[in-house]
Amino acid sequence: MKIPMVDLKSQYLEIKDEINEGISRVIENTSFINGPDVKEFAGELADYLKVKHVIPCANGTDALQVAMMALNLQQGDEVITTGFTFIATVEVIALLKLTPVLVDVDPDTFNIDPDEIEKAVTSKTKAIVPVHLFGQCADMDKIMEIAEKHNLYVIEDTAQAIGADFTDKNGNIRKAGTIGHIGCTSFFPSKNLGCYGDGGAIFTNDDKLNEKIRSIVNHGMKVRYYHDMIGVNSRLDTFQAVVLRAKLKHLDKYNNVRRYAADYYDKAFKNCERLITPERLHKSTHTFHQYTLKTIDVDRKKLQEHLNNRGIASAIYYPVPMHKQKAFQEFNCAGKSYPVTEELCKTVISLPVNSELNDDILKYITDAVIGFIR
Repeated sequence: MKIPMVDLKSQYLEIKDEINEGISRVIENTSFINGPDVKEFAGELADYLKVKHVIPCANGTDALQVAMMALNLQQGDEVITTGFTFIATVEVIALLKLTPVLVDVDPDTFNIDPDEIEKAVTSKTKAIVPVHLFGQCADMDKIMEIAEKHNLYVIEDTAQAIGADFTDKNGNIRKAGTIGHIGCTSFFPSKNLGCYGDGGAIFTNDDKLNEKIRSIVNHGMKVRYYHDMIGVNSRLDTFQAVVLRAKLKHLDKYNNVRRYAADYYDKAFKNCERLITPERLHKSTHTFHQYTLKTIDVDRKKLQEHLNNRGIASAIYYPVPMHKQKAFQEFNCAGKSYPVTEELCKTVISLPVNSELNDDILKYITDAVIGFIR
């Protein structure tokens, strides 16, 4: 038995006819760039998220970069985010000559700790980038309160949490990525809503930001060949829009099956003292882009070898925190200590969780893990 982290082929076979028909349509009408499917997908995603504007772009990294460009952040401005994340979150801050300010995370949810955000705010702070890690929203009530108190922008990195619901302190339910000033996501193939190449999108309810973002992703143009600002070339191609339109119809189903798998794992590992299952907040649903365990006194390398020998994939998200990456040694975060992040990088392990798992496969995986732990 071979069990990958993501089974894209089985997922494709369920929606094969719709995708193949759509790709053939694009080839026949040669609408390869900004074709009708791109506009249709943006509207359908906006309806799903209940957000005013969705601006498709080339990838999730571009989404974050364009969002920061749209806010007129200046060289040296500080942007607070987490060091327990994929590099793209921090990379774009440095790329734009801004200053990344890393803070520690909550040990149970893995998400950025609002109390640490508050401590890190200075007169140079201009924005906060919470990452909804592994599929669960950060505490957006507290983060928005901090942002309002200090007049800061909030850019949500929801690359791993598309479809998650957050219930705010007033009982309003909003989708991840639609709570802050701007939301960003990735459609990398392994995401819950993934295309067959690179892709991304930016969300906002602000009409002025929408207009500016649309201009930036298209070389700074509003009118063809009239460039009002420095922009970039970041477009979602029409083939990817076709794939995403087909998959968006099934996103809730995909996320529900992932939750089922996570429930199965939770029950199976409940009495394993050396495994800590992921905490779920009452404020947020969890899309389980990753199912990530914390281990206690477990040889993680040998556990991975044990699983690999049985055909079971596993992964470490993330083995090296951002403040220890060579790329960020010039920033003052390099010499600081982030005890929770550092401990998580040493102890976490992620198991397969996708929309194609069934009870037989889940039992095979959990039996293999428990057999090693015990």
